Amino acid sequence: MNLNKIPKLKHVNSNNFFLLSGPCAIEGEDMALRIAEKVVSITDKLEIPYVFKGSFKKANRSRIDSFTGIGDEKALKILRKVSETFDIPTVTDIHEINDAHMAAEYVDVLQIPAFLVRQTDLVVAAAETGKVVNLKKGQFMSPESMKHAVTKVTDCNNEQVMITDRGTMFGYQDLIVDFRGIPTMREYAPVVLDVTHSLQQPNQSSGVTGGRPDMIETIARAGVVNNVDGLFIETHFDPANAKSDGANMLDLDYLEKLLSNLVAIRKTVNEI
Repeated sequence: MNLNKIPKLKHVNSNNFFLLSGPCAIEGEDMALRIAEKVVSITDKLEIPYVFKGSFKKANRSRIDSFTGIGDEKALKILRKVSETFDIPTVTDIHEINDAHMAAEYVDVLQIPAFLVRQTDLVVAAAETGKVVNLKKGQFMSPESMKHAVTKVTDCNNEQVMITDRGTMFGYQDLIVDFRGIPTMREYAPVVLDVTHSLQQPNQSSGVTGGRPDMIETIARAGVVNNVDGLFIETHFDPANAKSDGANMLDLDYLEKLLSNLVAIRKTVNEI
């Protein structure tokens, strides 16, 4: 994948990791613009290539009464406004074949959720839009098996593909990141580490996923040291009241300090 082919992506020659960051789900226009403005100011200062992330809908929920979105077209229009307002690229999840063409009209990167990454028709539909495709590694898959998911994209004459690791199931209610997977998957495509989803604690008896946001910097540091190409960090100015994944999102107030530390680590790694 060539980062230069992602529209509006800045600082691609900075030797920094790139960043996919934003709220788990689009809750409204004001919140999306508020988060984007803050992250853009930080990433411009630190010269980090930045893609705004926001799900236009949440199809995979633990309970039927969980928040799923504000309406597909409404949320996608907000993603377009974020892109136009701050001149940055955007990424969103798709869950069904018809989502691919619809979302491609509004965003620059189509993301395949981890639970769906073996759904061939969905992956092919995303690839055939010509957009960059971000394949999230299934929690149930080995790093080596992601080669076949990447091949599904490239066989559609789309070389713009990356892999995002978001942890592997460990027991019934926890995930663990196996950092051996980073160099393995980098043989197939650029690799992103999804820091916040790797710290989820799924399958809670309450039906609401838990998390360990206190470990965000620990996981992120390890990813940067191990030469991950990008980081995926969900953030919100009020995680406790976020409508999706609040338990593992980073408080927006802590993002600048975290990224500053990670940039310093990457600089040191680059000099070794």
